[in-house]
Amino acid sequence: MTALIVVFIILLVLTLLVRHGWKTGQRRFIENYAFPPSLRGKVKHRYPHLSEHQLDLVFDGLRDYFLLCQRAPKQMVAMPSQVVDVAWHEFILFTRAYKNFCQRALGRFLHHTPAEAMKSPTVAQEGIKRAWRLACAKEGMKPTAAAYLPLLFAIDDLLQIEDGFRYRLDCMDPTSPLYGTGYCAGHIGCTSGCAGGGDSGMGGSDGGSGCGGGGCGGGGD
Repeated sequence: MTALIVVFIILLVLTLLVRHGWKTGQRRFIENYAFPPSLRGKVKHRYPHLSEHQLDLVFDGLRDYFLLCQRAPKQMVAMPSQVVDVAWHEFILFTRAYKNFCQRALGRFLHHTPAEAMKSPTVAQEGIKRAWRLACAKEGMKPTAAAYLPLLFAIDDLLQIEDGFRYRLDCMDPTSPLYGTGYCAGHIGCTSGCAGGGDSGMGGSDGGSGCGGGGCGGGGD
């Protein structure tokens, strides 16, 4: 019996080591992946005001999004950024390259699911909450006490994306000049009572509802 337990423990440790190495390999692949060069032109065509440095930030954001999805296998992670979502959508059109990327980076095909096609508003809300938690964890911050907005939540405002999503760390203070100007990122991580709208000061500039703004979500088979 003792020998069987030892063998079981050894197999368990080996399995965990193999899984860790596999996950590490996926992460490094994403971090070092060279996106098709013509993607920059596609994003530039949609947002002609972006500089080369700003386009670099867009693809840094896309890389970050895939890293979040890699950390949440088989769970839907909402896309917090409009400009990064455009880059993602253009990448999908390179069907063979995108399929190969997904297989090596995530071990599954990452579908692009519009918010209106999700099963329910709750699913969309859970997706943006998950994106917030993962993005904060990636930066070493607690979701409920973030010191700054992670790139995916800051980039649309930073790059002045006209149709983008804008987040604020805390937009509940009516004396703040930012009151009511964006989705309240500081409350995305809550589990209840986190609905918003234009009248509450928690909603986005489009008067949307939910725990934050996000256009699409990614989920595997």
